[in-house]
Amino acid sequence: MVNRTICIFAIHTKKMAKRTRIKDLLVSSDFGKQVSVMGWVRTFRNNQFIALNDGSTINNIQAVVDLNSFDESLLKRITTGAAISINGEIVESLGKGQRIEIKVNSLEILGDSDAEKFPLQPKKHSLEFLREIAHLRFRTNTFNAVFKIRHALAYAVHKFFNDKGFVYMHTPIITASDAEGAGEMFRVSTFDPDHIPRNEDGTVNYKEDFFGKATNLTVSGQLEGELAAMAFGDIYTFGPTFRAENSNTTRHLAEFWMIEPEMAFYDLNDNMDLAEELLKYLIRYAIDNCGDELEFLKNRLLEEDKQKPQTERSEFDLLTKLNFCLENNFERITYTEAVSILKNSKPNQKKQFKYLIEGWGSDLQSEHERYLVEKHFKKPVILTDYPADIKSFYMRMNEPDTEGRTTVRAMDILFPGIGEIVGGSQREERLEKLEKRMEEMHIPAEDMSWYLDTRRFGSAPHAGFGLGFERLVLFVTGMTNIRDVIPFPRTPKNAEF
Repeated sequence: MVNRTICIFAIHTKKMAKRTRIKDLLVSSDFGKQVSVMGWVRTFRNNQFIALNDGSTINNIQAVVDLNSFDESLLKRITTGAAISINGEIVESLGKGQRIEIKVNSLEILGDSDAEKFPLQPKKHSLEFLREIAHLRFRTNTFNAVFKIRHALAYAVHKFFNDKGFVYMHTPIITASDAEGAGEMFRVSTFDPDHIPRNEDGTVNYKEDFFGKATNLTVSGQLEGELAAMAFGDIYTFGPTFRAENSNTTRHLAEFWMIEPEMAFYDLNDNMDLAEELLKYLIRYAIDNCGDELEFLKNRLLEEDKQKPQTERSEFDLLTKLNFCLENNFERITYTEAVSILKNSKPNQKKQFKYLIEGWGSDLQSEHERYLVEKHFKKPVILTDYPADIKSFYMRMNEPDTEGRTTVRAMDILFPGIGEIVGGSQREERLEKLEKRMEEMHIPAEDMSWYLDTRRFGSAPHAGFGLGFERLVLFVTGMTNIRDVIPFPRTPKNAEF
């Protein structure tokens, strides 16, 4: 009989103490309680006072070290950027601007940070510099605030629509259609770029590609959203969209997020009502839930304004601007009325606009939109009924006006400092009108048969809009460059991380 010995090896690992988040500690009154906190060192003053942040709040907690109780070699490792773990006692603080602090009993370095090489020294850094080290900018107060607000707004989007009974629809990232008809798309292919199969006439033979046809990254989930709205009634999409627009500006990204609701049995007025309600809800949610972050960003902007000439300073501080949008009903005017206002405005007559308004049919630019909001009406503005020639094929046609001009049931919402933040329309539900419009704009009906089926079988009036999420975050945070409100910006010649 063979004896079998079973050996059991016990592996002992040091269990990390359960930590308390700094956000919770700062509102605590449990003086004398022993706690464990972990985070990153912001500053270490006089070999005694550690400003610690764990990302749960924009605010730091102060931890006080008795330098006689700790080895000098350990204290030297408490540098800006280092990750540390502290066990200590909550005590009442005698310092200004803080209610509590931690009296340190024990301290462990979790991750060293070379003070001479760490780029984020305890001083003010320009946003341009922080974009160059975007992988570290989350550790600054500014970007802690911006991305906490972005998170809150994203949550609020889902809450708003969920509470209204909308269905969240995931529309495809890869598509064979171009919803905007703009042609500025990122192509998707598995072809080896050095060996692309071609037809006899030299065109690309997409039949040999992965999908068997030309495909691209989506520019909008709208068309697919319309399909769902014709079954569920009210739906929304919230996902990434892509534009291969070679535009290096403070307002454009190649990859950005869009909120696109589509509603059956809605007309243009219903559409405007919902969009205004959504924007006010989101702004209110940020004010109610991101008080510390908004206060920090407000003060940051006030400091920036002090460096500018008086004529370039903001008329309102950040919170006043946000409340301004909540307290005013959005002004609703037609494109025709807007052109008349702009054509007769002083900036146009004195040729101060970069793009002069000559007359009806002009495509409005950001400078015109901001003039209407910030100078003329001094409130958010909704423009409606644009010329058909400058809008997309799917927008419902109006009857020609008294001068024979054709417009569509489109609407854009304009905000101070931003310009257009929402674009939408009542959709063309009449099959024959839609087919004629597609023919005029050289959109092949055979490729869009699936879309036209919604007009063939049980067509109904419906409407929808798109809200650029980054433009919303830009407005709510008061930031001035759209690259600073998305974690990893994608722009021409830039695709880091």
